[in-house]
Amino acid sequence: MALLNSTPQEYYDGNDFGNYQFVSLKDIINQFMVIYVGEDKIIPKAKRLDVAFHAQRALAELSFDTLKSVKAQEIAVPASLQMILPHDYVNYTKISTVDSAGIKHLLYPASKTSNPSNPTQDVNGKFRGILAKAAINTGSNVIVLDAQYDGILVGMKVKLGTETGLNNAIILAVTHANSVTTIRLDTLATSTLPFYYGVELEAIKADGDLSFAPEEQVVVESAGFSTFTTNQILVPFADKDKIKVGMLVSSEHVPIGTVVESIPQGNYIGENMIFISSPHTAPAIINGSVTFTSQESTSDTWSSYKSSTPNENQQHDYIDDTYWPIGGERYGLDPQHAQVNGSFYIDQILGKIHFSSNIAGKTVILDYISDSLGTDGEMQVHKFAEEAMYKWISHAILSGKANIPEYQVLRFKKERFAAIRTAKLRLSNLKLEELTQILRGKSKQIKH
Repeated sequence: MALLNSTPQEYYDGNDFGNYQFVSLKDIINQFMVIYVGEDKIIPKAKRLDVAFHAQRALAELSFDTLKSVKAQEIAVPASLQMILPHDYVNYTKISTVDSAGIKHLLYPASKTSNPSNPTQDVNGKFRGILAKAAINTGSNVIVLDAQYDGILVGMKVKLGTETGLNNAIILAVTHANSVTTIRLDTLATSTLPFYYGVELEAIKADGDLSFAPEEQVVVESAGFSTFTTNQILVPFADKDKIKVGMLVSSEHVPIGTVVESIPQGNYIGENMIFISSPHTAPAIINGSVTFTSQESTSDTWSSYKSSTPNENQQHDYIDDTYWPIGGERYGLDPQHAQVNGSFYIDQILGKIHFSSNIAGKTVILDYISDSLGTDGEMQVHKFAEEAMYKWISHAILSGKANIPEYQVLRFKKERFAAIRTAKLRLSNLKLEELTQILRGKSKQIKH
């Protein structure tokens, strides 16, 4: 019986080209259950769930260094100089820019920089929260600060000393107006003195985090709240263009943890709105202060890296593009910096690639390794590695069972190793003609 279930005409009229070289993971599991499991077989009994688990593990492990699992994604680098890693990203193979002819130019990893956390410090180097000077009235929970502090948000705690009765009070509302920040607390001031001015106030995040430098922050002093659209906030068009999906929304009228869900496109009447994840609680149609804050923090290191011209592009260091100035200031050039393509580093925690400033606006291609488990359509194995899958599953099941002779486990371990090695050789896809073409260039004389 033929394995193909379509005619050549049906194949060429369709869009599933070249798929005959692959076997789906579902077929591998089914065939394993029929051929390898049963009475008078090496595995007399096995649950299909166990086979499916080990099959997925085998596919993931083989994808890293045996199967052809390298994928590519192309983007235009925005002004933020950042690229979000793909959802099925495991590791990169190369990152490159593309010129007008479609030729790739490799970017080099910048191993000497990063985006570290940046807790705030006072003048003595002690880690502190946001420090401000406050004016306090006894019997009031409204405090006026000496300047505008965009980093102070609803939900933070304040430290004001025991004499004010406001220590560890929680901020319920923040208002910015005329370059002055006013906060409202959940506790009344109970000081014996009627008025305090210039008291040091320290604002701290509820989780104790001392990093107060978000990647982006937008302060809207007069945002509109309407009881008819409780999941929307109206903002001026100039501010709307700066706000991004995923930003935290800080206001006395929204629950803590509310984020921007969507931003309608266009700048015409009725489109200056921001959709939020939680309904606001404004009692009427009013205007109020709202702060939109990105959930990623930035550091001085990253700010300096993205704002400066890379060393490889500074012509005062390399005279006339020769990369070997004769002024005497350089006595050798590190080859890893002898290029003008640009550089990058990957922030694994935030899941972003950060690029040097000369990459802005360019087209970048990320070639990366996937574990082949991202989507159902990817869960397939090349026929050259089909036997390696069966041997991997067999060894995994036998090694996990009790009362299995050790020699059987070792036998299947050796068979798994041999099958994987065979699959690598087959998938290496070396062609004699291509090899001889490369070797022809070896006869060229290189002058030293």
